[in-house]
Amino acid sequence: MTKAVIAKGKLRTESNVSLKPPNNPSSILGCWVINHTHHAKKVGRYIEVTGKFDVNVWYSHHDHSKTSVFSESVPYKDKIRLHYRDEPVSGQEEIIVNVVQHPNCTEALISECGEKFIIKVERELVAEVVGETKVCITVHPHQFEEEWSFKDESSSHHGHGHEHDHHKADEEKRHEDRGKDSRPF
Repeated sequence: MTKAVIAKGKLRTESNVSLKPPNNPSSILGCWVINHTHHAKKVGRYIEVTGKFDVNVWYSHHDHSKTSVFSESVPYKDKIRLHYRDEPVSGQEEIIVNVVQHPNCTEALISECGEKFIIKVERELVAEVVGETKVCITVHPHQFEEEWSFKDESSSHHGHGHEHDHHKADEEKRHEDRGKDSRPF
């Protein structure tokens, strides 16, 4: 028995976030998403990720005469379906969630009513479950071992001004042998 990844899952999410600033916006000058945090737990054959991020919108209002930045924290809950390679045996699994794409604004619009922002946010998460599993190791007899070519790496060839001579001789030998043997290496 050893510990290994026994299940994986991946989820890419694109969602619209509706935000209402204190002033009716005239235009959006910029939008960014920061401060992403999350935690995860295993629920059946899923990983449930609960997190939050802050959306900041820089906008003009009062007929483009003033600008402000509106910030709001946005919570989320994602369920990542797991694909198992091996069933858990111990009940002591470790959950690992890696962020492939932090929440990111892909589009920012003013709603038709003119009072809200509609922010499109994308994110991508990968989950792994590490648990105890059995490993099968194949052992081959020595006669199946690959041949290795080793260069002479003795210390007598280094630091004595002969590196250039050896390199040149190797280069000439390769040039002579070119076309004689089509095997790689």
